Amino acid sequence: MKDTQTEHSQSRRLAFIWRIWLGELPLANVFWNWAVLGGLIVNLITSSMFLFLMLADQAVAAVICGYLVSLPYNFIITIGVLRAADRYDGDRQWAVLARIATVAGMLLLSLT
Repeated sequence: MKDTQTEHSQSRRLAFIWRIWLGELPLANVFWNWAVLGGLIVNLITSSMFLFLMLADQAVAAVICGYLVSLPYNFIITIGVLRAADRYDGDRQWAVLARIATVAGMLLLSLT
């Protein structure tokens, strides 16, 4: 029973990530919840881990924690926002602004 629940939970998570990737979530949701809030949380945690591990002379672990976690997140969410902006039915200026803010923000967060 537990394995079935775990598999179901994992498949639901993957399906949700896939929906983000395809741009199927509403633009406001993917932008504010996942790009802005989620991006800040993920990148704050991974940057903190990076600094902590660098101070502990663990450079390889620092790079793994600092970049191998945040970069895939940033990439998936950026693609999700870009695709959700393509599907957005509202005022096009919001789609354009979401694209610009997401790409600029994720580049900044990914490079620092």
